[in-house]
Amino acid sequence: MLELLAPAGSMESVYAAVQNGADAVYLGYGDFNARRNAKNFTQEEVAAAVSYCHLRGAKVHLTLNTLLTDRELPAAADLAGEINGMGVDAVIVQDLGVARMLRQVAPDLHLHGSTQMTVHSLDGVKECADLGMTRVVLSRELSRDQIDYICARSPIEIEVFGHGALCMCYSGQCYLSSIIGGRSGNRGLCAQPCRLQYGWGNRADEYPLSLKDVSLVGYLGELSRMGVACLKLEGRMKRPEYVAIVTGIYAKARDEGREPTAQELAQLEAVFSRQGFTQGYYLDEKGSAMFGTRQEEQPPLELYAQARSTYENGENRKLPVRMYARIRGGQPAQVAVEDAQGHVAQAEGPVPQAAVNVPLTQEKVAGQLTRTGGTPYVCTKMTAQVEEGLSLPLSALNAMRRQALEELNRQRTQLPERRRGAFHPGVRYANPKGAPELTVSVRTPEQITPELLQRKPALIYLPAEESASCPQAVERCLQAGVEVAVLMPRICWDRELPGLDKALDTLKGLGVTQAMAGTLDEVRRARERGFAVRGDFGLGVYNSQTLKELKRLGLVSATASFELKLAQIRDLSKAIPLEAIVYGHLPVMITENCIIHNHTGAHNCTGRERLVDRKGETFPVVKAFGCRNEILNGKTLFLADKAGDYQRLGLWAVRLMFTTESPEECVQVLDRYQGKGRYKPGEMTRGLYYRDVE
Repeated sequence: MLELLAPAGSMESVYAAVQNGADAVYLGYGDFNARRNAKNFTQEEVAAAVSYCHLRGAKVHLTLNTLLTDRELPAAADLAGEINGMGVDAVIVQDLGVARMLRQVAPDLHLHGSTQMTVHSLDGVKECADLGMTRVVLSRELSRDQIDYICARSPIEIEVFGHGALCMCYSGQCYLSSIIGGRSGNRGLCAQPCRLQYGWGNRADEYPLSLKDVSLVGYLGELSRMGVACLKLEGRMKRPEYVAIVTGIYAKARDEGREPTAQELAQLEAVFSRQGFTQGYYLDEKGSAMFGTRQEEQPPLELYAQARSTYENGENRKLPVRMYARIRGGQPAQVAVEDAQGHVAQAEGPVPQAAVNVPLTQEKVAGQLTRTGGTPYVCTKMTAQVEEGLSLPLSALNAMRRQALEELNRQRTQLPERRRGAFHPGVRYANPKGAPELTVSVRTPEQITPELLQRKPALIYLPAEESASCPQAVERCLQAGVEVAVLMPRICWDRELPGLDKALDTLKGLGVTQAMAGTLDEVRRARERGFAVRGDFGLGVYNSQTLKELKRLGLVSATASFELKLAQIRDLSKAIPLEAIVYGHLPVMITENCIIHNHTGAHNCTGRERLVDRKGETFPVVKAFGCRNEILNGKTLFLADKAGDYQRLGLWAVRLMFTTESPEECVQVLDRYQGKGRYKPGEMTRGLYYRDVE
């Protein structure tokens, strides 16, 4: 059966979720999760939540799904040891270094790949399986045919995001909040700037980045038939009544094999919506109808009161048990209870006496033993063997029932036996000496001019689709003695693979042997096509353990996250050569929705379209593989005058990322970074390299 995974921002939300039919809850503990602003659980609360859930047949998943620094990993390892001992069922992770640490500290704990890992194809799922994960949460943008395709071939469980807020950007690839405000979504502190007004030209009078919440309550049967293991409900920041209502509606629709009623749909909208709900991604119907904003409305107080009654007034969730009794003369009375998981608990009472007046009957025994009110159990079958002519106080039967159920409680909440290990950071690699090489990435072949090639960058990254359609650009590079690496698309669904594979084959035939990949999907794809793989910024290199993990995956280099400070990059133990981006319009989003088409009704991506925010800041919007958009920071990252700072970081290379620059401007920038000329961009930024990111 399709598992329902409900959010829990507090113990009250745990009660609300479980009493309304959740099969599992997910919660945060400590500072290492993607909702650091939520009221995260204390150690005592986590232990209590695990006991409460396990007693009632539900699981507990803990979120450890942010990028961590080297300094934070030891504390995270201590936390992992604690939750391993408390019986948490699984940990949801984003950071490859955190996953590596967890395999050391808690090797028996299930690892689930977060949606923050941007897994959007079968290749990414397989790579997660090879990393030891037992489940992965797919990107929220995938359509039903892609989910179905992956489920039919996946070696591990698939979880799908079913209800709640949609991010405009692919999760794990959004830098808008950190770039403009220093609060990183990858660090659990997204300020949600996508919900604000933006526009085109000079007026920020629209909401082109604010998606409606998704609701797949009408497709539970279809998802189950596909083989989806788990449906995730979003809302750790929401109140317990919200959790109760949403979980209850989904559980009833699933359990009764039906679609939601009109009243239930109205209730879902009443507790939270952004002008209704959308199924646009799931139905493969993208466009402006998917967008909406939160409207200020009166809270549904009566509905909230009804919701509270489901978890405040005793046990609303009952687990089926079988009960047995044997009452014979000359032997202690015996009672046993068995649950659906095979736990058997027994209790023994006094020896029955000969009846003086009214003897015991099977009906009387059953009547007492099946009185399970106030417990999480309901007796669905009672078997009683009672000899005639015997007597036993009803208080003795009640005591045996209580004793048996208490023993069953103990068995159901018993902590699992698990191995415990220690976190070993491993060997530390000394920083390489000498100045880094200079690499260049371009967006169009036109940016590769003879003048650029004369400057001899160490490596040029060329987008797969564009360079395959312009093989002469690749040939010019190779003839000039400049190495070329194919820049893999950041997002490529399984149904788009034939076109990409054709492009990769063309480039291999031209002599290209290297590829740059920014997600696990593309890492596996490039590796299996025979390329030497370099890791891009999308892999989230935030600590030394991630670099070691990428080395284990066979990568020949990686790119540091541009959310790190320069000092943090310097201090990374570089198990493989490391690159950093030191110039360009940094990408703040990659979107499945084409916002240019949503605005104009036409596919006219020229590279000159710009979003503007309320403060007048602009963000270029450019076309990405598959009719997607990349939204770029309007200010140019510029560090040419800070060469002394980045040259001491132990880097293999520094990269100039060319996007909207003209061919002439590309040459001017390259000259400046090679110590010539006086080029300086109009609006510039130092990025996040000199300031802390929360």
